[in-house]
Amino acid sequence: QVQLVESGGGLVQAGGSLRLSCAASGRTFSSVTIGWFRQVPGKDREFVAAITRRLGATTYGDFVKGRFTISRDNAKNTVDLQMNSLKSEDTAVYYCATSGTSLSRLPLNYNLWGQGTQVTVSS
Repeated sequence: QVQLVESGGGLVQAGGSLRLSCAASGRTFSSVTIGWFRQVPGKDREFVAAITRRLGATTYGDFVKGRFTISRDNAKNTVDLQMNSLKSEDTAVYYCATSGTSLSRLPLNYNLWGQGTQVTVSS
């Protein structure tokens, strides 16, 4: 059984950077797409970025505006999210998830989720 484990969250000052990592344990990613979402209390889960496992095609949420980069390492079975120029409004719990749909932005199309990692950006 595959499990997703996120790491790399923490506290950072505005303007700083963090690199989140999503690792699949149990067996290799067999999904089409691996995505990152974020959520703050009281709000819906928001799409951040996604990447296709085979070709590495990517898509990003509109708010990203070139600040984040998603990448995958199929040999290590990991998907990373490099976040630069962080803002206080980026504070959230970040989740990785897998989908059988190519580059979907909808949480309902993702069927396996990690436990999340907290990112806090201080202003």
